[in-house]
Amino acid sequence: MSTTTVNDSNAASSVYAAINAKSGKTTGTNSMSETEDRFLKLLVTQLRNQDPLNPLDNAQMTSQMAQISTVNGIEKLNTTLQSLISNSNDAQKMQAATMVGKGVLVPGAGLDQKAANGAAYAGFDLAAPADSSTITINDVNGITVRTIKLGGMAAGTHTFQWDGKTDSGAAVADGSYSFKVAAQRGGTSVESTALQLGLVTGIMNSSQGVSLNVGNLGTFKMSDVKEIL
Repeated sequence: MSTTTVNDSNAASSVYAAINAKSGKTTGTNSMSETEDRFLKLLVTQLRNQDPLNPLDNAQMTSQMAQISTVNGIEKLNTTLQSLISNSNDAQKMQAATMVGKGVLVPGAGLDQKAANGAAYAGFDLAAPADSSTITINDVNGITVRTIKLGGMAAGTHTFQWDGKTDSGAAVADGSYSFKVAAQRGGTSVESTALQLGLVTGIMNSSQGVSLNVGNLGTFKMSDVKEIL
């Protein structure tokens, strides 16, 4: 705000007092209402004590009022956005809570085979359509025990099941296995992401948002879940 000539020293004191109206209180971050109130008090004081021969520039005064209105509008917008973010987080917590006890497909290449459970389930995500896709299942030593050809697949998330048998038809021992996905389209490899099945046992809330505790697979973000089974 530009300096304005006032009639006498008393007027100058009034302007100074308006600027420092809050100086006697504890220093801190003022709210927008306090800032706007101080601005208006200063403006009114200047108008009352302006020199009739050298009045305030109307254009400058209008510009100053527009600036304070803009700042006030930004503050209100920030408050609205914070409210929307808070509501979104609450909705995400409710959604996550409903997933406890359910099976989910999350990034990973593990397969747990137990004869008592029958088939083992897993999945994969294709970035683009594929003319052919093949699942290779390996034991803990990296030896291939089963190859599953799935043929052409569309882009997106897909699931498959393994009956726990080798290529020769023999049943494998219970335990942990891993798998790889190979997909091609016109002789070119298609990007794929292996997905393993896990059980959601709980949820956690942190500064980074809501996370899912998927048993011994670890913690995953909501966006990591590709499918709920």
